[in-house]
Amino acid sequence: MRRLHRERHQMQRIGWLRAAVLGANDGIVSTASLIVGVAAAAPAQSEVLLAGTAGLVAGAMSMAAGEYVSVSSQSDTEQADLARERIELKSSPAAEEDELTNIYVKRGLAASLARQVARELMAKDALAAHAKDELGISEFTTARPVQAALTSALSFSAGAAMPLLAVALSPAVHVVLFVALSSLAYLAFLGAIGARVGGAGVLNATVRVTFWGAFAMAVTAGIGFLIGKAV
Repeated sequence: MRRLHRERHQMQRIGWLRAAVLGANDGIVSTASLIVGVAAAAPAQSEVLLAGTAGLVAGAMSMAAGEYVSVSSQSDTEQADLARERIELKSSPAAEEDELTNIYVKRGLAASLARQVARELMAKDALAAHAKDELGISEFTTARPVQAALTSALSFSAGAAMPLLAVALSPAVHVVLFVALSSLAYLAFLGAIGARVGGAGVLNATVRVTFWGAFAMAVTAGIGFLIGKAV
């Protein structure tokens, strides 16, 4: 008896993976950059910690709100397209069958087979067939605003906590160095994990995220140093 061949594709993770990686990356980069910039202006360690904590809370709320609004807009668009498709399926089912048939023909099926496939899929669930093959909406890519908002807020907080921990554990005179080096290590680890989970190349992802994190911290440190000297 032949066993069923089961496959797990990375697209099944794309909804939460995107929000989680983006949130954690932003949490590390933005909070570490804020801390480095403030510390470069030479305030007390307690003030640096306070600024970083404020950045964590504000960033997490901003990420959650931004993701919710953005993904809700995507969801609204999807629902509007599906509503329009329902109307078209009721008013002109033959034209919708032709449309689906043409899609399959363009993918390489013979016209007769494409017609048969379109007819059988529409007989089972016409809206689902058109949603997937005409609109590109599937269970893996459909918008989930609440999930995206919560994932972004939690992952941002987790990422932002890392530079704050470095501030708390580092000597006051070496805050900038400790935060910068530890944050780059966190970013490299995050890039590698995100690449492995998503099935992408580890080296490119790690180098990319580490480079831009270092660039952001360098810029804010320079600005903080200049402002600290000026005031």
